[in-house]
Amino acid sequence: MADMGIDTNGGDFAKTLDSIRAHALSMRRHALRMAKAAGGSASHFGGSMSMIEILATLYFGIMNTARLGMDDPARDRLILSKGHGAMGYYAALIEAGFMSESECEDFEQDFKALPGHPVMNREKGIEFTCGSLGMGLSIGVGLSIACRKKGLKNRVFVILGDGECDEGSVWEAFMAGAQFGLSNLTAIIDKNGFQLGGRTSDIMRMDNLAERISSFGWDTAECDGHDIEALYKALSVSEERAGKFADSEADGAMDGIAESSAFRDGSGRPLAIIANTVKGKGFSFSEGNNAWHHAILSDSQYETALEELSSDLGSVEK
Repeated sequence: MADMGIDTNGGDFAKTLDSIRAHALSMRRHALRMAKAAGGSASHFGGSMSMIEILATLYFGIMNTARLGMDDPARDRLILSKGHGAMGYYAALIEAGFMSESECEDFEQDFKALPGHPVMNREKGIEFTCGSLGMGLSIGVGLSIACRKKGLKNRVFVILGDGECDEGSVWEAFMAGAQFGLSNLTAIIDKNGFQLGGRTSDIMRMDNLAERISSFGWDTAECDGHDIEALYKALSVSEERAGKFADSEADGAMDGIAESSAFRDGSGRPLAIIANTVKGKGFSFSEGNNAWHHAILSDSQYETALEELSSDLGSVEK
């Protein structure tokens, strides 16, 4: 879906950004409905809202998934490693047409298709079951290798939380992604500064996260995770990277993957984007408030949130 020929200073680019912003606001409305539907079961509100702009930019500016559909092998893949952010993920899938808006009411309901953590359901656009933290990037590494061996020029995106980066398996996957020269792999870290137990800086300091990941052999970029333009520009480079080595590596070179030309000359580096975000973004009562890691949305808070969304929508339309 991304057009590498778009003039990022032109009118078409401005229209693309405005469209993505409108989708993001609509996605927040879907997520609100899900949080309300969860009722006393509560929802992972904060971590879902912090990645809305990331998901909107991927689905409506970067990935080809909505256009090609889930049956096309050439589709881009998204793995939500921080599976507790399911509301944001489902909201994107609803907005992209993989689910109906009425399915917001199914969130966290028994015997329905939208549990609190995603379960693989290709009909609804869900590529993989996720939720056990630290696993998604390893899945992304394996999937990137498989796509490369098939000669596909698609891209694999993995969204992780910064708290999730406490897991040793994440860093094993960072090592493997570089070892195998997976230029078709992009990791996006939703760096909202919190995890269940408090601030990430108090639990396990991750200073200079970009520098740390870069030392494992990845290219890195850092941006405001709520700035659609910054996200678009950071993510757009993934298209050229994905196709650069697919042709040369589809002919059997990947049988000895560590010896691929991409690895030998250092040009097949995966990409990691550190997206600086605000937990609970979008609503006055939840922004930067870790009490909303997992919480119940009251009727009055729901009405307040709808009013604030309406105000934001008016600003976008102007």
